[in-house]
Amino acid sequence: MPFSRVLLKLSGEALMGSQEFGLDAETVDELAKELVHLRAGGLEVAVVIGGGNIYRGMSATAQGIDRATGDYMGMLATVLNSLAVQEAIERNGADTRVLSAIDVQEVAEPYIRRRAVRHLEKGRIVIFAAGTGNPYFTTDTAAALRALEIGAQAILMAKHGVEGVLDGDPRQNRHATLIRELTHLETIERGLKVMDTTALSLCMDNRLPIHVFELAPGNIAKVAAGEKIGTVISTPEGDER
Repeated sequence: MPFSRVLLKLSGEALMGSQEFGLDAETVDELAKELVHLRAGGLEVAVVIGGGNIYRGMSATAQGIDRATGDYMGMLATVLNSLAVQEAIERNGADTRVLSAIDVQEVAEPYIRRRAVRHLEKGRIVIFAAGTGNPYFTTDTAAALRALEIGAQAILMAKHGVEGVLDGDPRQNRHATLIRELTHLETIERGLKVMDTTALSLCMDNRLPIHVFELAPGNIAKVAAGEKIGTVISTPEGDER
């Protein structure tokens, strides 16, 4: 296995299955089983989950809710998702810890970097909830930040219904094709909607690769095993552009 420690980034929408919102129990259970299998194989796994299946702060701004308040509401949605995934993982036989960037001590531990690393070393699957704990920062940025803090070797970005990074919006261009390899800078310059630019810049500055692929049964394990699926975004050594 090419990786020993990774961070898996999931959108909240990835947990919806075929539903229009909320959580699909079967989808969450399948995800949990795959994560338990990876952990049993020796891979240290951390997870960051978005909250778009429950609440999206940006959309609330259009409804008259203050952006910062909307973002805090979104953070609470990620806590709900994290607890659901934690319960499914433990039901399938692995130990987990949810570490939250905002204080919800009755249901999750506070985020402390050393504690997170220790949990990983003890074989627990660690779920980071509530983003960075700050409004105006996305869960993409939280994923990049946490991955760097814990020394993850890559971000595995599982997308809902998309096989990787495409050269166009498939909803507008049915001929949009998959791009197999990109640099972080190319991704930013071309305006490809993979992560927000803050997260991409953080990954670029620290040469943290991002593997973008479809959340389909078995795909997380395939990427973790080094199989070429989806898109790889990286900055080669010596590439100063």
